[in-house]
Amino acid sequence: MDETTDARLPDPDDSDLPSGVVDVLLIGGGIMSATLGTLLQRLQPTWKIAVFERLHDVALESSNAWNNAGTGHAALCELNYTPEAKDGTVDPAKAISINEQFQQSRQFWTTLIEQGVLDAPSTFINSAPHMTFVQGEKDVAFLKKRYEALKEQPLFAGIEYSEDSRVINSWAPLLMQKRRKGEPFAATRVPAGTDVDFGALTRQLFASLAENGADVRTNTEVKRLKRLEDGTWRVKYRRSIGRSPGEIGARFVFVGAGGWAIKLLQRSGIPEIKGYGVFPIGGQWLKTSNPALVAQHKAKVYSQASVGAPPMSVPHLDTRVVDGETSLLFGPFATFSPKFLKNGSMLDLVAQVRPHNIGPMLKVAIDNPSLITYLVGELLKNHAKKVDSLRTFMPTAKDEDWELLNAGQRAQVMKKDADKGGVLQFGTEVVTGADGTIAGLLGASPGASTAVSIMLGLLKTCFPDRIAQWEPTLAELVPSYGETLNNDPAEARETIERTAEALALTA
Repeated sequence: MDETTDARLPDPDDSDLPSGVVDVLLIGGGIMSATLGTLLQRLQPTWKIAVFERLHDVALESSNAWNNAGTGHAALCELNYTPEAKDGTVDPAKAISINEQFQQSRQFWTTLIEQGVLDAPSTFINSAPHMTFVQGEKDVAFLKKRYEALKEQPLFAGIEYSEDSRVINSWAPLLMQKRRKGEPFAATRVPAGTDVDFGALTRQLFASLAENGADVRTNTEVKRLKRLEDGTWRVKYRRSIGRSPGEIGARFVFVGAGGWAIKLLQRSGIPEIKGYGVFPIGGQWLKTSNPALVAQHKAKVYSQASVGAPPMSVPHLDTRVVDGETSLLFGPFATFSPKFLKNGSMLDLVAQVRPHNIGPMLKVAIDNPSLITYLVGELLKNHAKKVDSLRTFMPTAKDEDWELLNAGQRAQVMKKDADKGGVLQFGTEVVTGADGTIAGLLGASPGASTAVSIMLGLLKTCFPDRIAQWEPTLAELVPSYGETLNNDPAEARETIERTAEALALTA
């Protein structure tokens, strides 16, 4: 994707600096801020909303299409959401929870399409069956148990399982070509999976926000935040064009700045951020646009992670549709940079250190030697070695067909833990000030896919005095709001079918 793509957002010059007091200030131009802003604009149409993004456009960091896998994370194929217990059982609870959250995102996007907020569905979401492929007797046995645990769950209706090479070949031919005979392997497949261009979705949401009165500013970096005695926030910022400083007041602040959220929350002075740190992990993809290969693979195929690898580094071979063009990605391969964002600072990792978080961060380092070993091994892989890894999925892969593409930076949460001293967390976490006037999001996957659910939770936490009056509108925007679809097979089936039709998804 061309990162200079015009997001159709105005970028007024320094003579028109925002000032005064706004009801809501969203810091960061990613999918989280876009989702929260869209919700609030419908809940409180008269509220003044401002958005500050430090780069020249929105959706250039984690939300950018090439900086993430684009998987509509619904736990249809991701093994880390169904861990195997010590007694050998597989608990589907987390997978069900993740799927419930993604269904809320699908419903919200459906409503916005019906309201004319979003463009044609194919501009940001497309069908891509979700598969899991494993090799070796141990992993085959685990995948079979996972399938048995999920197949009776309403949100996983239609999941298929096979150990037959002919069946798996019909699902994804590139997996089976020239595979050795007698090798144990198995796969599951859910035809209802999706590929999502979160960059395109984010840009469309911000364009609608701006068209409906929000003040969306790019090239605007927040430098300081201070809570005033009246409960509002004084936010100092600087324009990157002209370097002009400015100041604005806000009654509520959301920090959706990806890896930089930790820095801004620390500057805010809220005690709730104490004990938190983040560890940056970058990534690379192997990419091909070879039409002959692309035509043979329409799926997102996940497998088991390497020992010590974080869940975000689970290997997968994916169909990707960006700007209407289809390609294949394989990876991710971990890289390391002390930056918290691709456009961050080399001092990010060190600058976050505080007396309250150095202990948990050191404990995480001591307790995760396998992660360090994994990262070192990844960094030593050249292009040829990375294609060798691809051949585990695709035995016929040729070096010349694949190019390396840099993915985004992920800032994984490290936090204080009463029992262990410090833990490394691979999900997302919302940190909220005690009075609810500021909140920020830390962490990574499955964030983008579950943005709607995360922001619905934030609304309950930060606006407890308004949530009751908002609920009728929220139920219009997300029909399953307040319900659990997996407890009602008929409702689950109807919701999936209705959103699939509205989003033009075909199995």
